[in-house]
This record gives sequence, C-alpha cells and structure tokens, in this order.
Amino acid sequence: MPSVRLEQSLDYLMSHAGDIGAQGNETPEVRLQHTLLIANTLRFGLVSIAVGLIYWLSGEPLTSAVLLIYALLSLPSIVMLRRTHKGFRIVIFSQLTALLLIPLMMTFTLGGFVASSVVIVWALLCPLTALVYLGTRPSWPWLFAFIATIVLATLLQSYAPPNHILSATFVECAFVINMCAVAGIAFSMLYYFIQQRGLTLDLLRVEREKSENLLLNVLPQEIAAKLKDDDRIIADHFDAVTVLFADVANFTPLSAILSAADVVDVLNQIFSYFDALAEKYGLEKIKTIGDCYMAAAGVPNTRSDHAQATAQMALAMSDYVCKHPALTDGKRMDFRIGIHSGPVVAGVIGRKKFIYDLWGDSVNTASRMESHGVPGKIQITQETYSLISDTFICEPRGKVMVKGKGEMETWYLVGERKVANEI
Repeated sequence: MPSVRLEQSLDYLMSHAGDIGAQGNETPEVRLQHTLLIANTLRFGLVSIAVGLIYWLSGEPLTSAVLLIYALLSLPSIVMLRRTHKGFRIVIFSQLTALLLIPLMMTFTLGGFVASSVVIVWALLCPLTALVYLGTRPSWPWLFAFIATIVLATLLQSYAPPNHILSATFVECAFVINMCAVAGIAFSMLYYFIQQRGLTLDLLRVEREKSENLLLNVLPQEIAAKLKDDDRIIADHFDAVTVLFADVANFTPLSAILSAADVVDVLNQIFSYFDALAEKYGLEKIKTIGDCYMAAAGVPNTRSDHAQATAQMALAMSDYVCKHPALTDGKRMDFRIGIHSGPVVAGVIGRKKFIYDLWGDSVNTASRMESHGVPGKIQITQETYSLISDTFICEPRGKVMVKGKGEMETWYLVGERKVANEI
C-alpha cells in the first residue's frame, strides 16, 4: 500500500515539522511559530510541485518552472532554519517574497489576469501571513508591497504574451480553485486567530479569577475593589468596632513535644474553623501571628451589633476548642480570648505582601485582654460589657492591673441569655 505509507510519512513530517528549527531555550510561542512556518512551507512546496506538474502537462513549461523553482528554493530555507538561529526570519522573508513574486510571474507568463485565472489573488496571503508571524506593525510594509504587486501586475498585463494553449474550461476550473483555495486559507487563518483569542481570553479570565480569589483571601472585598480602582493610601476611621484576640495558652512547651508538621496541622485545623466562624457571624479576619488569631466586627463595613456578633463568635470558638480532641501525651490546647470595643483606624500598608490592619488604643486594649486573661476564658472590657450585658451572661472578674493601662474593670463572657418562649 504505497499510497497509505506515503500519507503516513507526510503526516509524520507535518506533525514533527516544528522540531526542524527547534532550539532548546525557545518559548512555547516561538516553537508554535516555528511549527506553523515549517509546516506551511512544506505544504506550499508540495502544492507548488503538484500544480507545477499540472501546468507542465498542460503545455506551460515556463509557469511550471516558476512553481518548481519555488519548491526547490524552499528546501534550503528550511535547512537554514535548522542550522542558524537567524534562519527563522530568513524563511519568513523568503516565503513572504515568494507569495508576492510567484503569483506576479504566473500572471505574466499565463497572459494576464483572465488567462491566469486571477492567480494574483494568492498574493493576498502575503500580508495575512505577515500579520500571523510578524505582528501588526511589521506587517504594514507587506500590505503596501501587496498593493504595489497588484498595480505592477496591472501595468504588465499589456506586455504579457497571449495564451492560446489553456482551454476555457481549464481557465474556469483554475479560477474556481484559486478563489476557493485562497478563501479557505484566509478563513483558516482568521479562524485560528479567533480560536486562539478565545483560548487566551479564557485563560486570562481564569487567571483573573485566581488573582481576585487570592486578593480576597488577603483583603476584604470592599478594600480589594478600592485597591484595583485607585492606588491611593487606604485609611478609614471607625468609631464603633469590636476587636477580638485569641491566643494559645502555653504554646511554646506544647510545640516542643509536637513535630513541626503536627503543629502546623493543628493550628491549620483550628484557625480554618475560626475562619468559618468569622464568615458565619460576619466578622473580618485581620491576621494570624504565630498562634494568635485576630478578628474584628464593624470593619470595613459598620454595623450596630458589632459587639454581639463578636461575642457570639468568641463563644463558638471557645466551645470548639473545648471539644477539640486531646493532643500528644494527653496535652490539649486552651485559648485565651480577649475582646474590647471602641474606635480604630483601619487601612492597608505596604506595597508588597500588604494586609488590611487595625491600629489604635482599642486594638492594644483587646490584645491586653487576651494576654492578661485566663486560659479557657473570654475576658472583655467594660466597654464591651455595656454593649452586650442585656443579651449575654457575663461574670465580673474585678479589677485587673493591665500593662500600659493601669487597673481595668473586666468581665468573663459566659454565654447567651436564654429568651423565654412566649405563651
């Protein structure tokens, strides 16, 4: 089956055409250009040989010679592409030039536009091919060269020798073939680019979604939107915010008996659950510092129930930690939780690895409530107590000496008040 073997050989040659001019350090885009260029050069060469033989058998040896010479000259350009890094540009230049000169010479040798079956239309592929391989700006000269070729072909028509060899049927069939072939190739180029544009837009859309999701994992949605629209410094003052700090009690000795992987795994489990609670109760997770977790209610969007929402989350956090299974050697993890309500300044700092952070005395006070608290307890200040005492059960702890603040009246948050069912 010689024909089957020939077809398989051609398919193999086309599929591995890009390997001819491949370099070890080239990008996928460059390799794709090489593949398309070599494959198209081989295709045009084979088509030129076939059409050249047809014209030879039809009694047009001069036209046939033009096509066969092009096919023979294409081979050295492919060899050059393999042997030199600059061969890529040379092959493109030679192919674009051939797309102009060959239709021009065929038009002249066959006797003009009509007698040549408007073969000059193949020159249209020159600026289109330049657009594919060279881009927008470098393709303009080739468009002007195409226009000049058409003008030149028009001027040379009167000097072309009359053709009395080709039959009218042959001319008409060749006209149909030329128009359909050029239209098909032009359509395939546009189809390819539209397809690639669609794929590129899809990839950009996916990457944009990934970037936005990563940004939303770092910043609140409102702040992320501001950053995308404006480069100015983001800083806002909030009069009523409740800040929560939660820290693992005796974390240093606990981490000493656990492997690094176990430490990270346990903290990841607990803090991931805290993240879910923050989303449930509408708090904004600010950051984690080591084994410390910080969240706040009332930023970046104000809310009147900021203290109540924070209290609910703190109770849910404490309940989860109490029910968390014991760790290695019977050790368990206890948290100190501190809460304070008051004004804060919130904003984004830095240009790299930026975070949405809070500043002010309220933040420091909430941190002190945690650090001066008792493991397994939720310590709150008088400011927070005055906001939640009607709906939450709080036990007075009394006055506590707080570093940098002096004596402060504090309470322990115990639970929510049960509302009696109305009969």
